[in-house]
Amino acid sequence: MHQHGKLNYVEFAAKDLHATKSFFASVFNWEFVDYGPDYTAFSNKGLDGGFYQADMCSDASTGGALLVFYSNDINVTLCNVTEHGGEIVKPIFEFPGGCRFHFKEPSGNEFAVWSETQRV
Repeated sequence: MHQHGKLNYVEFAAKDLHATKSFFASVFNWEFVDYGPDYTAFSNKGLDGGFYQADMCSDASTGGALLVFYSNDINVTLCNVTEHGGEIVKPIFEFPGGCRFHFKEPSGNEFAVWSETQRV
């Protein structure tokens, strides 16, 4: 249900829609609905959203929003990210309450993954 004043949708640029879709489908089991050749949408992933074809990307170091996934096993998720073409830009580090890492997907958008405990 849509709620007034709540975050509802997020959009990202993607240099390579096909590679981005393939990455998220493989690593996080996402499914997409295409709306023409230059836009694809995802839903039921915590926050609905989409990717549009553009030669830009979101990077936290330049002020882009950082969306963070949760993982029950951060080491397995890190392996899946790298296995499917993601680039680790900050390796796993600890913080009070857990640990996380940052990665870029094939189109260059930066995301992070966190977990309550680091499993070695």
